[in-house]
Amino acid sequence: MLDLDVAVEGWPWPEGESGDWDGVSRTAADAAGKVAPELSHDRLSASLLFTSDAEIHSLNREWRQRDKPTNVLSFPMLSREELLDLDRDGPPVMLGDIELGHETCAREADEKGISLAHHAAHLIVHGLLHLAGHDHVHSEEQAEAMEDLETAALAKMGIADPYGDRH
Repeated sequence: MLDLDVAVEGWPWPEGESGDWDGVSRTAADAAGKVAPELSHDRLSASLLFTSDAEIHSLNREWRQRDKPTNVLSFPMLSREELLDLDRDGPPVMLGDIELGHETCAREADEKGISLAHHAAHLIVHGLLHLAGHDHVHSEEQAEAMEDLETAALAKMGIADPYGDRH
């Protein structure tokens, strides 16, 4: 299974809810690995940072030339081909980094009428799929395929289809 290094900076657990971000992260990574088996490789590791909009804004400006905060950023360190060709034996390999911006994620969850934990789980799955080489920007077919994987992973966690209105 993917080794996930989770760091939480300024993400309080929502009042009235119980749980922890590390647990949400590991559950989401496990579900992502079930729908995208390349993510369940024992040699893989990834980092996940729960951070502020200010930090994610800075990263988005520096690495994507977009001068605004966003909900999730993914920084892959392997190409899809490298990931799929990865031998079972050998040293650990870094798949990449994912960052979530608190204020944007919380606002989006509120707008959607869902819990922050469910929205964060969705964005973690989304970010992991990006690290695995899946994308949604080059074609409608790619977008639908990625959304189908996300929906399947979320279903494994008992989370409703966030794209329910697309069909």
